[in-house]
Amino acid sequence: MLAAELFFFPAIPEDLRVSNEQSGPLSGLRVVEFAGIGPVPFAAMLFADMGADVVRVARPEAARLDARDIVERGRRVVAIDLKSAAEREATLALLDHADVLLEGFRPGVMERLGVGPVPVLRRNPALVYGRMTGWGQTGPLAGAAGHDIDYIALTGALHAIGEAGRAPVPPLNLLGDFGGGALYLVVGVLAALLEARHSGRGQVVDAAIVDGAASLLTFVHAALARGEWRDERGRNLLDGGAPFYATYRCADGLYVAVGALEPDFHAQLLERLGLPAEAFSRRLDRATWPQLRELMRNAFATRTQKECCDLLEGTDACFAPVLSLGAAAAHPHLAARGVFATLDGVACPAPAPRFSRTPSTLRPVRGALHDTAAIVREWASQRRAPERGAGSP
Repeated sequence: MLAAELFFFPAIPEDLRVSNEQSGPLSGLRVVEFAGIGPVPFAAMLFADMGADVVRVARPEAARLDARDIVERGRRVVAIDLKSAAEREATLALLDHADVLLEGFRPGVMERLGVGPVPVLRRNPALVYGRMTGWGQTGPLAGAAGHDIDYIALTGALHAIGEAGRAPVPPLNLLGDFGGGALYLVVGVLAALLEARHSGRGQVVDAAIVDGAASLLTFVHAALARGEWRDERGRNLLDGGAPFYATYRCADGLYVAVGALEPDFHAQLLERLGLPAEAFSRRLDRATWPQLRELMRNAFATRTQKECCDLLEGTDACFAPVLSLGAAAAHPHLAARGVFATLDGVACPAPAPRFSRTPSTLRPVRGALHDTAAIVREWASQRRAPERGAGSP
């Protein structure tokens, strides 16, 4: 294969991105997802996008199929009542042939249902058992209810987000559920799968949102240790405190974002806005920030968002318009890369990241419930992929 083929990432036409066929770097991987909300469905979506064969186990009353639920795309759904001994045995038979289990219940729930790590790993020692919780499997709060906002509050993340002197601002549930939760679950499961190829043994992955959210703050703790960060909202370089890393309202009521941290980029921003460089000569001195922010605010307030884009977009001024969810897909850059697609008539982000040789595929929400026994027979007839080593840990 030519080197150019390895590193060419074309923008895939929208109509070619949707398929019923499995493809991607995880093709052949078998994942059983126990239906829930939040980070586990998103993690299962990522596995499905990358080609894994994902089977979602749902309670009969919750086994709904809705094409608008694009997070639940790309997997088959089976309706199972785990309180039934026969259906629990059918689930264990499915897990006998799986590579990965994903669950997001409170600690102890899977054990009470008879599908905890002990019986499952006894039957399938190579399985990677991925567990997603907010507080973790252990600790004083492990059994308590909570949501994203609670987990990021406890770790210090929520305290750091928002304007100076005002209340913290919840960053949707991106930082906790999806960043510190789902993405760390996926990384942990993939790492355990890689290790299992050598040892032949699976393991339990305890992915807690408090762990992941705290981990995401590592660079902030490093800056605190160096004396480069204040433990206050809106007082730092990257939290909206600096006038050259902030958002501004335009004359038409829309907003723009600037992130001109480096001197050269900052100089270009000032030149294009017609602001005097000498006024910003002490731009890293926090005492000057209120005055400099006012100069920046006035410069943007006299221009519409489009005028700002015409002046700054595509330059090294580190600029972007703040777009609504609906407007983002139409932006020329995102359209050229095919960042958004349409799935069953619903607009959605395309799979990410991109792979040069084994591209991910956007597969639709399945239209019917599937038979558990049929999937067990199918998986039992297939050679396990990827192959695992037979060595010991």
